[in-house]
This record gives sequence, structure tokens and C-alpha cells, in this order.
Amino acid sequence: MRKIEHIGIAVKDLGASNALFEKLFGQPPYKMEEVASEGVKTSFFMAGPNKIELLEATRQDSPIAKYIEKKGEGIHHIAFDVEDIRAEIERLREEGFIVLNDTPKKGADNKLVAFLHPKTTNGVLIELCQDAPQE
Repeated sequence: MRKIEHIGIAVKDLGASNALFEKLFGQPPYKMEEVASEGVKTSFFMAGPNKIELLEATRQDSPIAKYIEKKGEGIHHIAFDVEDIRAEIERLREEGFIVLNDTPKKGADNKLVAFLHPKTTNGVLIELCQDAPQE
């Protein structure tokens, strides 16, 4: 793992949260998009060299909706940048971590992503991110 790629924050209302974080950082999000396969709308902010991702559920059965129902708004995951996501998935599986998806999937911000189960990471959902190849 090379660095923290971003911190993901689950929110109930992306519009209201964007306004709040815009005031906090003094700038609007640099990117907004929907990941329909995950049932989520996202926005990304820069805070110095760091990225913050806000996530709002677009359907009640999405992981974000379930998270907010159970725990409320707040930090949802920490994402780490990796050079080779497939190799990292295998390495971490061999180390005993539970990987939630066998193969990387398309995520927001032009990334391939995979997640580690929080039961094996002290209660923190860990996301692995690699830049997706240009199509």
C-alpha cells in the first residue's frame, strides 16, 4: 500500500453535506458521480493533498443505506492506493484477511476497488484502490 487514497464518509443528504464541506474546505467538490452498481452518489473534495469522498445511498438496499441505518452518518471507510490490486488481494487473503470481492470492481473516481471485511481489520472497512486502465 502506497498511501491513503481517500477517506469515505457516509451521508444522508449529499446536497446538504456538499454545502457543509464546501464551507469547511472553501471550495466545491472537484467531482460528483453516481455508481449505480453500488447504489451510491458520490462527491470528492480535496483537503490539501488529501481526498474526502462523501457517499449518499440511492436505494434502500445499498451498502451505504444499510450502514447509515445501523451506525448513522460518519466515516465509512479508509481507502488505500495500491499498485497492483489483484496481487494485493491475493497477498492479503494469504495473510488471513477476508476480502469481500474476489475480483476488483469499478468504483468511483476512475478506480478499480476491492474491500476488506471490517471483522478482520479492527472494525474498519478498508478499500483498496488502483487507477483503472484507460479505455
